[in-house]
Amino acid sequence: MTPPARRALLSLILFFAVCAVAGTFLQRRVGAQSSQDESQIRDSLKSFTDVYALVEQNYAEPISGDRADTAIYDGAIPGMLRVLDPHSNFYDPKAYAKMREDQRGHYYGVGMVIQQQNNKVYVITPYEGTPSFRAGIRPGDIITAIDGKSTEGMTSDVVAKNLKGPKGTHVQVSVVRDVQPKPLTFDLVRDEIPHPSVDLKYEIRPGVGYIHLTQFQETTAQEVNQAIDGFHDLKGLVLDLRGNPGGLLSQAVEVCDHLLSKGQTIVSQRGRAYPDQNYTATHGNGGKQFPIVVLVNRNTASAAEIVSGALQDHDRALIVGETTFGKGLVQTVYNLSENTGLALTTYHYYTPSGRLIQRNYSGVSLYDYYYNHAGATAPGAANREVKMTDSGRTVYGGGGITPDQKIDSPKPNHFQEELIYKSAFFHFTAHYLSNRTVDRNFQVDDAVLSEFKQYVAASPLEIAISDKQVNDNLDWVKSNIKKEVIGSQFGSQQGLRVFADWDPMIQKALTYLPEAQALEDNAHKVLAQKAEARANGVTAQ
Repeated sequence: MTPPARRALLSLILFFAVCAVAGTFLQRRVGAQSSQDESQIRDSLKSFTDVYALVEQNYAEPISGDRADTAIYDGAIPGMLRVLDPHSNFYDPKAYAKMREDQRGHYYGVGMVIQQQNNKVYVITPYEGTPSFRAGIRPGDIITAIDGKSTEGMTSDVVAKNLKGPKGTHVQVSVVRDVQPKPLTFDLVRDEIPHPSVDLKYEIRPGVGYIHLTQFQETTAQEVNQAIDGFHDLKGLVLDLRGNPGGLLSQAVEVCDHLLSKGQTIVSQRGRAYPDQNYTATHGNGGKQFPIVVLVNRNTASAAEIVSGALQDHDRALIVGETTFGKGLVQTVYNLSENTGLALTTYHYYTPSGRLIQRNYSGVSLYDYYYNHAGATAPGAANREVKMTDSGRTVYGGGGITPDQKIDSPKPNHFQEELIYKSAFFHFTAHYLSNRTVDRNFQVDDAVLSEFKQYVAASPLEIAISDKQVNDNLDWVKSNIKKEVIGSQFGSQQGLRVFADWDPMIQKALTYLPEAQALEDNAHKVLAQKAEARANGVTAQ
């Protein structure tokens, strides 16, 4: 058997393995299928193999191993899964390895974020405390060679793969830096690189903690718990879940367990292939009470919605921001052959009040489902289910988590979009810090603004910039310059903190802490009254 044929055969075997997993799931859903149904499935699979054989034998060009993989990985399998729902997904070897890396929260390498721009691979940021950070690699450096081999023509994925490797091994990285006459070469020793899901935590106001949570991975609950416990005399918390796409259900449950009272329901799963599951707080918050404001937006999804819904239903937190994405489907990841994986929807999840928050996807294209949705149907509409929180407040299902207080995300204008899209602040910072350093008291004064305008006007970024445009967006421009400069000089966390101190949505969220306190106080009062009524009822019997 030729190598292309052997590879095509392996692809077909993998396809049928996916069909078997999906078929088993579907069979469990509908119970014992009739022989007629089974015959139809066999006929459909035979039709597929017949089509594939005709394509392989008669297509105008030979179907090589790579093209055979593409036909299966990018065509047949995704096409089958898309018929089911938008979230069932197939992971080819590359995607599966990336997913597992993201879930683990660490990898082995040198610790930097890179990005391809204009056929060059730039260092976006070195993570604090990593080999690249300690060696002095800076944001804006252009990677020109790895172990003496030029990176010309390499994608950022290929460069990243070459930078990763076993712990303790060496890798030489050559970079070009603005105004430096010669390339700089760094001998780096690869190490374990933590990739925390909490990328920012600090006391944003006296006694008030702020936590930004990017995703739910294997280390998330531990990170969040340590962040909360690390705040001394905590009088309030802002938990920022904006843009959080979700992740591991188990970690969402553990985060809620640290914030709710022991015994309170967190989330329930209902499916037809497996028994229903109900998750409750097994440890609880130990009586630690402080007001919580959870900040969400239209890209807050899945596990992040589980946390938002549980805290909202128990009146433990005030949810502010925008209506969330609306993903109420739970995927089970099956390991397949050839280092691939299948994420198949096996459950619907429900918040403690019984809400299913999955948004409708019938007759909607994948693009519109992910990028062009309105967020949710207006509260109170006929097609939205109505539930009650512990204290009797009305909440809605069927289209994401509706916030208790709406805060719209700032909409960028054309000038702002162009500066961000063309990475103007990033490139200016590399230029600005190429021959100077700044201290932590750095401020964007008129001299810095003037240099920024001159740089943008003279750079190859092709951005039209005027004094009026800068003045009309002055606070925004200043905050972005300061974020990049401080982040480049002192580490990305310091840059994120600078921006959080300015971020209008965060600043607005802080004003709702008294309302969050009143919400929790009223919930305790209502629950105490219900407990007393039950006790009196028992006594009277």
